[in-house]
Amino acid sequence: MDVAMRSKGAGLRILTETITSPSLAAQLNALLKEFPAAKWHQYEPAGAHAQRAGARMAFGEPVNTYYRVENAKVILSLDADFLSGAWFPGFVRYARDFMRGRKLENGDQMNRLYVAESAPSTTGAKADHRLVLRPSEVENVARALAAKVGVGGTAVNLTPEQQKFVDAVAADLMEHKGKCLVVPGEFQSPAVYALAQAINGALGNVGQTVTYIDPVEVDAVEHGQSIKELIADMNAGKVDTLVIIGGNPAYNAPVDLDFLSAVEKVKLRIQFSSYKNETTDYMHWHVPGTHYLEAWSDARSYDGTAIVIQPMIMPLYDGKSEHEVLAMFTDQPGTSSHDLVQTYWKSQHPTGDFETFWRTSVHDGFVANTISAPKQISAKAGSLPAPSAPADGIEVSFRPDPTIYDGSFINNAWLQETPKPLSRNTWDNVAMISPAMAQAWKLDRLEDQNDHQSDAQRILEIVFPDGRKVEAPYWPQPGHPDNAITLFLGYGQTKTGRVGTGTGYDAYKVRPSGSQYIGSGVKINVTNRYWNIAVTQGHFSMENREPVKVATLEEFINNKNFANEHPEEESKDNGDKQESLYSNFKTKENFYQKYAWGMSIDLNSCVGCQACAVACQAENNISVVGKEQVQRGREMQWIRIDSYYEGDPANPSVYFQPVPCMQCENAPCEPVCPVGATTHSTEGLNDMVYNRCVGTRYCSNNCPYKVRRFNFFLFADFDTPSLKLGRNPDVSVRSRGVMEKCTYCVQRISQARIAAEKEDRDIREGEIKTACQQVCPTEAIIFGDINNKNSAVAKLKSGPRRYDLLAELNTRPRTTYVAAVRNPNPKLASGTEKA
Repeated sequence: MDVAMRSKGAGLRILTETITSPSLAAQLNALLKEFPAAKWHQYEPAGAHAQRAGARMAFGEPVNTYYRVENAKVILSLDADFLSGAWFPGFVRYARDFMRGRKLENGDQMNRLYVAESAPSTTGAKADHRLVLRPSEVENVARALAAKVGVGGTAVNLTPEQQKFVDAVAADLMEHKGKCLVVPGEFQSPAVYALAQAINGALGNVGQTVTYIDPVEVDAVEHGQSIKELIADMNAGKVDTLVIIGGNPAYNAPVDLDFLSAVEKVKLRIQFSSYKNETTDYMHWHVPGTHYLEAWSDARSYDGTAIVIQPMIMPLYDGKSEHEVLAMFTDQPGTSSHDLVQTYWKSQHPTGDFETFWRTSVHDGFVANTISAPKQISAKAGSLPAPSAPADGIEVSFRPDPTIYDGSFINNAWLQETPKPLSRNTWDNVAMISPAMAQAWKLDRLEDQNDHQSDAQRILEIVFPDGRKVEAPYWPQPGHPDNAITLFLGYGQTKTGRVGTGTGYDAYKVRPSGSQYIGSGVKINVTNRYWNIAVTQGHFSMENREPVKVATLEEFINNKNFANEHPEEESKDNGDKQESLYSNFKTKENFYQKYAWGMSIDLNSCVGCQACAVACQAENNISVVGKEQVQRGREMQWIRIDSYYEGDPANPSVYFQPVPCMQCENAPCEPVCPVGATTHSTEGLNDMVYNRCVGTRYCSNNCPYKVRRFNFFLFADFDTPSLKLGRNPDVSVRSRGVMEKCTYCVQRISQARIAAEKEDRDIREGEIKTACQQVCPTEAIIFGDINNKNSAVAKLKSGPRRYDLLAELNTRPRTTYVAAVRNPNPKLASGTEKA
């Protein structure tokens, strides 16, 4: 530090990921003021690089964009997964606002969603019309649409299907000026972003459905250029001390920049991170970092609102936070993250009662009145580059993984075992291709080597124009474009922890700086070797059955009862009549007299994001079993999300269906248990008495919904001290030989019942929220008392779209569904367009 002070920081470089923390920014600025010759660089592998460049192209300055989806009647997504893409800022809010426009609660009005995309996504799955494009074709569609609405787009050659889509979408957007929205994708070209914002401006959407603000990032630099400059300085011998705060550039920096050879030329290398990773091997010092829930900090949300991050526990392993690390370089070594963050906010709130302000902000989780002010600017499409020449050969898309993101969460076993929303595979990433490509190469899907969930897929060798290559298991994804392949980032790490090490393939080793998300000229060789992957769903077709019931908006208006057109299949409530071998609990004393719990799941709202499955796992102490056990069909999640594809595999309709325990009135599981471990409660739940269970598994065999889970081994870790802190103390931890399943979060029901009894009152409507309901961003899951006819769940169960899954079996499930409704444009009658 003495040398750095004498040289005013010459030779000192700091490398971080994107920073939105106001207090951390203040520390960095103070550090750079003290060492004016030092430089701060940023690199995040899955950041919004193209959107930053697109903002400069459209506005001449860095700008962040957020959307008011609730105000939009017509929405076009240009390769933007804004409903459940974790990389899309604000996606949770957007999903809720979008789905509130599809509830059909106020008459027959619905919003409409068009999606033009180059890789299948959950947003595309919810589209009323979806256009399948190769990555390079998205910009062509954007240019043609811009020309249609009169903002200077360039005339480009489109296929008839693409032109029909553009004509219909342009007309629909122009009919809804000020009430429509065009959303560009995070991983498309800068020109797509600039065109989308120019279209929004021309349609009067700015200030209505689109808002521009100053960047929430502290310094909105172009990350690719920033890390290039750092590597150039290291190669030139200009860097004496390198401090890396977070990230893993040895693993995920663009491969052509050769970060590793450059970093070895630095005299002193210091890394701060929560885990040792590939970068650690090239460092002289490694400072263990805290988990973000072990330290105080702050950040800014997508709309600029400041939030305060409060730790849940003290650091388990004596780690240091980013705030404490930067304090070491100033005159504040040893200062806690709490004091550093609080000191910053004192400087921002110099007058008034700071203690009240601070406690209110910490309690509420956000700082009031800090939303960013809208910028009054207009996008210009005149500075766009000329259209690119058509890409040759097979195109490639790089995407963050749907569960582990850019690799940051690879050591999280919950996320590793969470199935990907569309492919349903776990513990690996795959290389997506179209079914037509798989058929042309004579590749079979789901070649069953061991059992129904063990899938040995042929390995593809993907060769890039510069000679670099990667091997990956193929996956023929319905709705994927032909002559294109999608590679997922984040896997293939060699040093990350016992959970993540050695899983999947490493797509970063073929990802260059010049084409971080889209490439072309790829050659694919089919090998004779296989890659075992673990898939939780072995069949994706509805086979002319109706587990998911769906109609168009016009069909629903003309036939409100479309979900119940076959009364002979529907379960019947015959009151007190005994017309079944099952016990009629309504005639039993004390049954259903006060509460009768039930659940309704709106299939129109579910986006397949898997949040409910992870929340259930956290709430109910559900074990992780590992890849081998998943391959044997022994996954333990209590709620699964089934994905179904209907229609042309080139561009099918896609549906998601959450399936928890149905809590049947006529429960097939109950009469077959020889020890009474599965019983019927007085409030309608199918209870599991764990200490009675002897593991016959008769209940699971007799369950038509296949929602029961059995502990074949001792999956739970009873010994590791840190894991005990992560468990819910209100829920038993199950051992080997015990069956388990969804309980409607019975522990929450019990807590509410006790509280109500203490206050001598009934349980209030909405007082109990199951974990899946609480976390669902689209309010697709509603739970409550069906005896209360004014409850939300009772109203949904009495609605015209309500139906039972496998109703013909007369199990009379307490969990019912609300049928889906799509809102297609009559000018695009099919609802699915293939380019």
